[in-house]
Parts: sequence; C-alpha cells; structure tokens
Amino acid sequence: MPDRCFWAENPPIMRKYHDQEWGVPVHDDRKHFEFLLLDSFQAGLSWLTILNKRENFRKAFADFHPEIISHWSDRECENLLQDKGIIRNRLKIRAAVNNARHFLEICEKFGSFDNYIWMFTDGRTIQNEWNSIMQIPVRTENSDRMSKDLKKRGFSFVGSTICYAYMQAAGMVNDHLTCCFRHQEVKRLEVLDD
Repeated sequence: MPDRCFWAENPPIMRKYHDQEWGVPVHDDRKHFEFLLLDSFQAGLSWLTILNKRENFRKAFADFHPEIISHWSDRECENLLQDKGIIRNRLKIRAAVNNARHFLEICEKFGSFDNYIWMFTDGRTIQNEWNSIMQIPVRTENSDRMSKDLKKRGFSFVGSTICYAYMQAAGMVNDHLTCCFRHQEVKRLEVLDD
C-alpha cells in the first residue's frame, strides 16, 4: 500500500479523489467551473461532504455547464432549495448562478478561463515541498490576489481560503506531502505538459 497524504486514507471516495484528481493540473474550463462551484459550496463544510454529494451537484447544476447555469432565474434557484441531494444554501446557490455569468465574461475576455486563472501562478504549478500537514497554508499571496481579482470581476464566495482550496484541487499548487506517492507523480505531470 503506497504512502499517501494522511487525510486521504479513508473513506474510499476520498482516497480515489486524492489518488486521481487532487493536484492534477486542470486546463479544461468546465472542470475549472466545477471546482470553483464545489469549493464555494464547501465553505464552512468538509470536503468529504461535498464529495459525497458531487454527483447530485452534477445533476442539479447541469453537469457544470456555466452557459446553462448563467441563464437561470429565481425559479431555478428556488427549485434547487428543494433538492435534498445538494447543500441547500440560498446564498451559495445564487452565487453559483452569478459566478457562472462572470465566468463566461472572463472566458470571452481572455479566450478561456484557463488562460486567465493560470496567470496567478505564471502558468506553472507551484511545487511545494511540505513534510507535514502543519506546513500547508490555508491561503497565500497568490490566493489573496486571485480572490481580490475575482471579487472585482463580480464573483462571490471566493475568499482567499476558498481560492487556495481551488488552487490545490486544480493543480495550481502541488500540496501533496513529500512522503506521498502522488507528490512526484503530480510533479512529473507538469514536465510532460511542457
């Protein structure tokens, strides 16, 4: 059994997410939107809660198509408040619709959300060398700048801590511990991507 970041040992859904997705560089706009939406819903909750509801979120939020969600009205938002499969938080639901609209504005202005978001790390994964979970920050100067810019562009539920969690998920930072088998695997992905 390989060594992995201790938070990902159990349950199996967390292990699978850690071993296959967490920290892998994302360059697909719809995947970016999915992680942004899920991370905004995570605020105040555990990631395990979100992972357990991920497929329900996928169904409820049109397979994470910002083009569809951006046109939703109050009626669609009210319907989502009745969906027991997701986090039924009025502010977060409204933020998802609002953020979908601004996400598309960024896509139009920069050619893709991917072009825009990777500017915060100069187009490269920040390769951290953490030996302990205690070393991993909850926010950084990069996530502060990202949060500030996203808010300036009209996004909500994108505080610096949420942005840093998003950066971890989208592979903008490699926060796998050095003892974790994924640390070197994720590091190699950037080399292959060059």
